[in-house]
Amino acid sequence: MRIGLVAEKLGMTQLFDDNGTQVPVTVLKVDPCTVVSLKVRDKDGYDAVQLGVREDSGKHIKKPQQGYFKTLSSKFFRILKEFRVDDITQYNVGDRFEADHFSGGQLVDVTGITKGKGFAGGIKRHGFGGLRASHGVSITHRCHGSTGNRTLPGRVFKGKRMAGHMGDQRVTTLNLMVHSIDKEKGVIFVRGAVPGCKSGTVFIRDAIKQHTTEAGK
Repeated sequence: MRIGLVAEKLGMTQLFDDNGTQVPVTVLKVDPCTVVSLKVRDKDGYDAVQLGVREDSGKHIKKPQQGYFKTLSSKFFRILKEFRVDDITQYNVGDRFEADHFSGGQLVDVTGITKGKGFAGGIKRHGFGGLRASHGVSITHRCHGSTGNRTLPGRVFKGKRMAGHMGDQRVTTLNLMVHSIDKEKGVIFVRGAVPGCKSGTVFIRDAIKQHTTEAGK
C-alpha cells in the first residue's frame, strides 16, 4: 500500500467523456501534503507515514501540538494524518505529494464524515414503512412499532433499529474511479459521490479491495 492524500471536498459537478456521456463527479481539492514523520516497525510497531496538511503560523495550533511539532523540528500544520505503508524506505521527511500522486482511471477509497442529521425517527434513519394511514392507527403513523417481545427475553436487544442520532459518522466509499486530474489547480475529479459536506476534509487512498471486486464481476 502507498500513502494516501488529504483533500477538501468542493462539491459535485458533471463532466463529459469523449463520446458525450455525462459523468457525475465530485471535485476534491488536494493541498500539498508534506511528510512530517515516519513510524518504523522496529520502534513503533508498524510502518506508517504521517502527513501534515495546511501549513499554519501556529496561531490556530494547540500548545500540546505545538510542542509535538517542535520535537520534530517541523513547521506547524493544521491537519495530521497517518497512512500505513508496505515499504517505509520509499519515503523521507520533507517529501511533498500533490494531486498527481493518483492517475486517471485508478480506483480509490475515499473516507469522510457524513452530514449530521441530528435526532431522526425510524422512517428517515432506517427506511421503515411506518404504520397504516387509517383503520385504527391514531397519531402513531410514523412510529417504528414494537421493539421487544413478551416475558422472554423481556428486553430490547442491543443494536435494535430505532430512532436516534443520524449521520456524523466516519464512512469509507470503496472503489471510486478517478475520472481525471487537474495538476495545475490541484484538483481530482472522482466519479460518483463521496461522504461529507462541502468544505469537508476527506482522505483518499488506493483501493484495497480492487482485485476482489474485479474478480466478482
